[in-house]
Amino acid sequence: MTQAMAIDLIRQTLMAAFWLALPLLAIGFVSGIVISLVQIVTSFQDPSFGGALRLAAFLCGLLLTMPWMLSRIVHFTIRLFGDLSRYAS
Repeated sequence: MTQAMAIDLIRQTLMAAFWLALPLLAIGFVSGIVISLVQIVTSFQDPSFGGALRLAAFLCGLLLTMPWMLSRIVHFTIRLFGDLSRYAS
């Protein structure tokens, strides 16, 4: 394996991790902003209220995006193992 091939493999791996994490990070960001705004408007500053809602939003997002995430990681793994002979030399 040449240095360029190793860099390309690491780049592909990091991009796959980025695309897998992006939907959950976006859901966490948006739900955090919305819940904080609701807490500010209602003057209800209970930390467990915000934490529980954020956790519920994250869990719902995880359940909704799980099939897509699984198909992406399976596709990446199949492509990686398909080119395994290229990396072994």
